[in-house]
Amino acid sequence: MTSEAPDPRLHALVEGIVRIAGGDLSTRIPHSGARDDVAAVIAGINLMADDLQTIYQELEERVESRTAMLRDAQVELERMALTDPLTQLANRTALNAVLSHALAESSRGEMPPALLILDLDSFKGINDTLGHSAGDDVLRVIARRLEGAVRETDTVARLGGDEFAVMLPKSNLVRARRVANRILAALNESLDVGDLRITCGTSIGLRIAEPGQSVDDLVMEADTAMYAAKAQPHSSIKVFEPALLYARRLQSVMITEMREAIREDQLTLHYQPVVDLATGRIEGVEALVRWNHPERGLLMPDSFIPLAEETGMIVDLGHWVLRNSVRQLRQWQQEQQVDSTFNVRVNISTTELQNLELIEHVRDILRETGVDASNLIVELTESMAVNGGDVDQYSLNGLRRLGVQLEIDDFGTGYSSISYLRKLPVNVVKIDRSLISGLGTDEQQRDFVAAVLHLIHACGLKALAEGIETAEQAEILREMGCGSGQGYYFGRPAPAADIAALMSRRT
Repeated sequence: MTSEAPDPRLHALVEGIVRIAGGDLSTRIPHSGARDDVAAVIAGINLMADDLQTIYQELEERVESRTAMLRDAQVELERMALTDPLTQLANRTALNAVLSHALAESSRGEMPPALLILDLDSFKGINDTLGHSAGDDVLRVIARRLEGAVRETDTVARLGGDEFAVMLPKSNLVRARRVANRILAALNESLDVGDLRITCGTSIGLRIAEPGQSVDDLVMEADTAMYAAKAQPHSSIKVFEPALLYARRLQSVMITEMREAIREDQLTLHYQPVVDLATGRIEGVEALVRWNHPERGLLMPDSFIPLAEETGMIVDLGHWVLRNSVRQLRQWQQEQQVDSTFNVRVNISTTELQNLELIEHVRDILRETGVDASNLIVELTESMAVNGGDVDQYSLNGLRRLGVQLEIDDFGTGYSSISYLRKLPVNVVKIDRSLISGLGTDEQQRDFVAAVLHLIHACGLKALAEGIETAEQAEILREMGCGSGQGYYFGRPAPAADIAALMSRRT
């Protein structure tokens, strides 16, 4: 009896299944065209392979798409990490990276990079006057102008606020100066913000890198040069020199000393009389701070107030002045050297006005001393009163609710307008000394001051003229109806004991 020959299709079926199971989804089992169970299994396996191959292709495409998306997202994250979101310029991290690369090339014999750090002039005034949205618009325009003033190989970065940097690879002083001058020219051109056209200059510090210099040292020295440039006339360039670093270190020492001065009561107050022009009676004083420096003697405010404002110590300094001037007033009251209407004037800075603790601090001092709020007059500049934002207005209204009087200082130096005066929550307007100097010699100046006084009185406010140096000026102002006066004619700023003696002689 002969055995039946094996079906050759079974071998092809097993072999095909093994290949498909091994991942070769392109494998197809040949079929003979017969219609039996083996043919049906072969057809089913081939259909399954078709489906698996389609699913696998879709999966591969999906994985490839997701991988591309992840790769793009990673690139975008890296870009965002190195980009300033407002201006789309490089940020500080990106600047440090390119500086590090340029310094490494320099150490291998290439020309060194140059770093320019620049700070916009009076940008805070733009923010205060036009709002932060307009300020952002200005920064975007500045960014585009900076890019237009340099080569594509140069790096323009925004470091924060209104501070920018430009890195010039393989540069020298001549070329760096040329670029800095182009930047000055570009930023000195007026720009449109809404319906207004403004000019926003800049101060530039320039430093050519030296062999072996670190990124931090290069940035610090360019920044030091920039601060020196800001101390020069409008829109200037300053190249770093070692003496600038010494001056900055000296400034750091002075900052430390100022903190000690506030803490250890090295400060002192001098007072300048404010006189009723009609009677000659001293009606109050203005408190002016001095610093009894242990080594340099008595320092005037101009030598330390700007530094205090720059470092934020003006808040602590202002608190000290306010507390001690009100305490001095209380002492005069207790010694019956002044009457109940006598007042003390205290100057306040923009930083103090924007401090949300100001109102509570004033309330605490008045409660501690028992001085009536109406005997305290807070002086603020005209620009502060006109340009103040919501926080400023909150502070001004809060002081008024306490009963403190408010006085505009330096009136007539920039923003004088009847519309402003009618809206401002102030009691007194101090006419700037620059308007008083021509009285007695310039008839037109007399007419102008008379018009200013009429404006102040029409708004229901009191007028005080500062900078009075002669009896003739005092008499002219009295005849015009100016209520109060202040100046060297009546007395220079002096210690409290001298003011007490002066008041006793006038009674």
